[in-house]
Amino acid sequence: MGDPDVLEMVQEKERRSSREADYIFHMNESLSSRETSFLISEESAFKKDEQSKDSIFFRDGVRQIDFVLSYVDDIKKEAELKAERRQVFEQNLRKTGLELEIEDKRNSEDGRTYFVKIHAPWDVLVTYAEVLGIKMPIKESDIPRDANIPLSYLAGPVKLPRNVKHPRPEYFTAQFTRHRQELFLIEDESSFFPSSARNRIVYYILSRCPFGIEEGKKRFGIERLLTSHTYSSAYPLHDGQYWKPSEPPNPVNERYTLRQNWARFSYFYKEQPLDLVRNYFGEKIGIYFVFLGYYTEMLTFAAVVGLACFIYGLLSMNNTSSSTEICDPQIGGQIIMCPLCDLVCDYWRLNTTCLASKVSHLFDNESTVFFAIFMGIWVTLFLEFWKQRQARLEYEWDLVDFEEEQQQLQLRPEFEAMCKHRKMNAVTKEMEPYMPLCSRIPWYFLSGATVTLWMALVIACMVAVIVYRLSVFATFASFMESEASLKHVKSFLTPQITTSLSGSCLNFMVILILNFFYEKISAWITKMEIPRTYQEYESSLTLKMFLFQFVNFYSSCFYVAFFKGKFVGYPGKYTYLFNVWRSEECDPGGCLIELTTQLTIIMTGKQIFGNVKEAIYPLVLNWWRRRKARTNSEKLYSRWEQDHDLETFGSLGLFYEYLETVIQFGFVTLFVASFPLAPLLALLNNIIEIRVDAWKLTTQYRRPVAAKAHSIGVWQDILYGMAVLSVATNAFIVAFTSDIIPRLVYYYAYSTDDTEPMKGYVNNSLSTFLIADFPNHTVPSEKRDFTTCRYRDYRYPPDHDQKYFHNMQYWHVLAAKMTFIIVMEHVVFLVKFLLAWMIPDVPKDVLERIKREKLMTIKILHDFELNKLKENLRTNYGEFSKQVMIEENKV
Repeated sequence: MGDPDVLEMVQEKERRSSREADYIFHMNESLSSRETSFLISEESAFKKDEQSKDSIFFRDGVRQIDFVLSYVDDIKKEAELKAERRQVFEQNLRKTGLELEIEDKRNSEDGRTYFVKIHAPWDVLVTYAEVLGIKMPIKESDIPRDANIPLSYLAGPVKLPRNVKHPRPEYFTAQFTRHRQELFLIEDESSFFPSSARNRIVYYILSRCPFGIEEGKKRFGIERLLTSHTYSSAYPLHDGQYWKPSEPPNPVNERYTLRQNWARFSYFYKEQPLDLVRNYFGEKIGIYFVFLGYYTEMLTFAAVVGLACFIYGLLSMNNTSSSTEICDPQIGGQIIMCPLCDLVCDYWRLNTTCLASKVSHLFDNESTVFFAIFMGIWVTLFLEFWKQRQARLEYEWDLVDFEEEQQQLQLRPEFEAMCKHRKMNAVTKEMEPYMPLCSRIPWYFLSGATVTLWMALVIACMVAVIVYRLSVFATFASFMESEASLKHVKSFLTPQITTSLSGSCLNFMVILILNFFYEKISAWITKMEIPRTYQEYESSLTLKMFLFQFVNFYSSCFYVAFFKGKFVGYPGKYTYLFNVWRSEECDPGGCLIELTTQLTIIMTGKQIFGNVKEAIYPLVLNWWRRRKARTNSEKLYSRWEQDHDLETFGSLGLFYEYLETVIQFGFVTLFVASFPLAPLLALLNNIIEIRVDAWKLTTQYRRPVAAKAHSIGVWQDILYGMAVLSVATNAFIVAFTSDIIPRLVYYYAYSTDDTEPMKGYVNNSLSTFLIADFPNHTVPSEKRDFTTCRYRDYRYPPDHDQKYFHNMQYWHVLAAKMTFIIVMEHVVFLVKFLLAWMIPDVPKDVLERIKREKLMTIKILHDFELNKLKENLRTNYGEFSKQVMIEENKV
């Protein structure tokens, strides 16, 4: 219409009739607003030099782009159906009050993609802000933000500039209502609602807007259109480039500020601008970074104590009596050990494990018990103080009443579309979609069966790795014995260590492969269950993924810690797996060093793989997408096209970040008695993780749709469960995997040397076996000039009446182990409960601030309504007086 270089705006003012509850969340009231339609022909174009590449506005330079949809012309059979869906969908969007502007494909970089730009005018924003219960400022707060902390100047280097840390003043807030607009601090309508609130409102409309009736059912929601490829993408715009600030008339570029002060690895020692993260990405992403930052801070204390325990082990490594005896040629060199496998393994001398015994002492020493108890207390303090941090955050981010206002009320559009039944909500007294339990039971059975099957598959893979270890051990042992060139290597690379390393690496690769497939299956099954709300969807997916990953990542560690070497039998009567492979034995120094090896490989490998994947994957994809798109390089590469070429964060992006952190938390707590450096490795990883996550969100991903959350949700319950379990696992590791308890029993009950109490411990811990008692199919074929060999156990010698039965020392050691477990668990749990009772969930100052804000909000609302009533009475009195005077004049 008209000159193609001039955009003709036609505005029509009309009051819309009552709309269905699907549009404004079951509210039975009409929405009055201006409906603006822009009739733009396909041939219309605009001069590309009239609009900046960084513009986030419509062509008029006034209306801000809140959301962008894109699609490509489809030449397949469903092209007409998709075009009809888009037409109806966009028509219904305009009926809700949204304003649309379509960019022709000839104006796009690739010459194929259409872009639909969406703007939410003021009337739409105020209506849906009321529907969503968004809190907006009514008065600047008179409560100081930060109290004067003693010695706070010492933290100067880690502090951010105040305008970055707190970009906006603190306000008293109230739920927005369009009938009380005068109450709120509205200086400029265009900037009153932050961009995160605007895109959240638009997405709420998009997810509930219908696009037609198909197969007798009403179809609606942008997610369905994306799944059917009617639209190729839907995303809110970043507010500018991340490498340079925006120029007027664009608003302040928060993305650039975040990139400069947050998403840089050189700022790894700086605090995070959490308020700015919340303002830009929304509360749900903001609270994840609060949690990750707090967890990293708390890891600092655990890492320092763990490093101190490791240094203690390092300094005392050469002075331990056990290693000294094992390494001594006159003691360990004279002890002949029984073969570690049948036929091909030969007898060996104990001093060949000299280096292994010294390395084992690094992690298996007196500090192990102290560190296990310390971590039991640390995890309690971490969770209790996180409650306080979360309560403070709820107050600062206006989330105190969020649970009741929002989360339980938002239904998933997929749930509403699939429901054929409706019933009365007992709380709201409104009819709402309802799905009977009988419709869900088949999917619940399928879901449970699938999770069980995959967990069984993990166990089967672990057994396969055990079989691999058993089958290759004999090969390694015979090869290293016969190969003369490996003579110098055998001192530190024994068959046990070689088998353990290769088995751990193989197990890690199996873990990654199973993880990849299960992620796809669990997401599909959860959708089929048709959860009612987003919260139910995430909780169901979380349970499936966590159960699987718990078994996947930790099963091999549980095997090494609690099963390996515990049921091997004794020479002449070994236990066999499937009657073929002889059970694995632990090193004479214990299985703890193998558990440490397993834990180190899986934990370090997962963290390195995760960080490389998170950094490289979106970078390569974005480069390739931009490379393919640049077909018409002389055309304008606009803001919406730049964001279109970025990777999608996805609705489950944050879910996987939490899952990764919780799995790491398990490594740090469940098996930390075997590896005191685990908190240090986790700390170093998280310092990198925070900046990698910040970098990819700011530079490599499209801007996620803002969402609210008042806590970390179901993950908090999982953390509590793992904290309780960690006390038991560490107690059992110290008792049954470590060599601490047997040494203590010998020290107090069986030592015969008062000057050197631990002298003779190694010989005492080894039992004697008569070579003549070996079955013919297990003994090495060559004849030997010795008649006995030694093995690790507490059994009677061959010349005893009860030969090869457990002796009394075995039962003493077992009783001491059980006593230690009971005492340690009771002590740690008692301290945990005392700390939980002493530390309040909500800090006292936060309670006072909440009460103060509620009081001030009530007072402000009361004063507002009172003044409004007075004005109405004054107006009514004036009208009444005027009417009386007119009547008197008539008389």
